[in-house]
Amino acid sequence: MLLRSVALGDGSVVHAAFSLRRDGDFALPPEGDFVRGVPPLRVGPTVAYTWLRQQHGAAVVMVDAPGEHCGAPADAAVTACTNSPLTIRTADCAPIAIYSSNGMLGAVHAGWHGVVAGVVGACATAMRARGARDLRAILGPCIHAECYEFGREDLARVVAVVGDGAVGVTGNGAPAMDLPASVASALQRADVELTDRVDQCTACHPQDFFSHRARAERERHVMVLWREQPSR
Repeated sequence: MLLRSVALGDGSVVHAAFSLRRDGDFALPPEGDFVRGVPPLRVGPTVAYTWLRQQHGAAVVMVDAPGEHCGAPADAAVTACTNSPLTIRTADCAPIAIYSSNGMLGAVHAGWHGVVAGVVGACATAMRARGARDLRAILGPCIHAECYEFGREDLARVVAVVGDGAVGVTGNGAPAMDLPASVASALQRADVELTDRVDQCTACHPQDFFSHRARAERERHVMVLWREQPSR
């Protein structure tokens, strides 16, 4: 896994882990036992994890205990708890880890539908409603413009929400959506500082990443976000 860690002023540490192809397939079953068959997560605390039934929308859930809202239809989860891991599944969409100086966390799943729906701003608003401040973000691996040919009408919908930075060009010169730039713009509009990113395209690196768009793969990656309070 790719791990990003940030120490906060109170001594706690925020961890955002992004899986690679070699870590396994984290796709969830469409029904039944929501997490049965998912490979064991070898990162984070040994407690229940919050998994979401992602909808490509802007719904946000507040998690007050480990594993709460598992299976909820939402695309973002927020917690103020230590050792209460949040997860987001992706193939080409953007996994975003948002954190605040007082320890609030937000995990976001943002494809183009989610960007248009306003999931980034919805998560930031939910965090601030619970007292978060000084929001910062880490952007995980996702598809990049060079591999993301996009219809002009749908691209216009994204531009209407996040501006012209959403417009890109593929390697063949066709119109494209720039998902990392779109997310960066959405974060900026929500007054969230983008401080770090895993600048790798899921479509361009088949040795490391699954891609639904480039290879029609059904497998999924996972982002795990949690805050650790060191033992005293």
